[in-house]
Amino acid sequence: MKHLLRNLLSFTAVIICSGEESVEQPVRDVTRSEGTSVTLECTYETSSTQPNLFWYIQRSHDFPKYILRRNKYSAGDNGTEFHERMSSAVQSTSVPLSIQKLSVRDSAVYYCALSS
Repeated sequence: MKHLLRNLLSFTAVIICSGEESVEQPVRDVTRSEGTSVTLECTYETSSTQPNLFWYIQRSHDFPKYILRRNKYSAGDNGTEFHERMSSAVQSTSVPLSIQKLSVRDSAVYYCALSS
């Protein structure tokens, strides 16, 4: 029997630095079946030429955990727990997170963040 996964997305705090900086997660609630894949969207605006974009996961009754970091000029890095099934690439105004082979453990709140 396949379980339905409920991945809750939350808007991240807008990070204000020099110039206008922001990240937004346009979709707040995503439901997928176990074993399938999903792409979580995150758009950003920055005046920085070298922004770092991050994804975090926060499971129920736990603190946020680092998933990965990406920027335009390098491959970035992944947290060890998330290396095989979670990936992302910086695009011109977005940094989508792809999760393969979903499991019930992936039900969580996902945060996108920007550092310039």
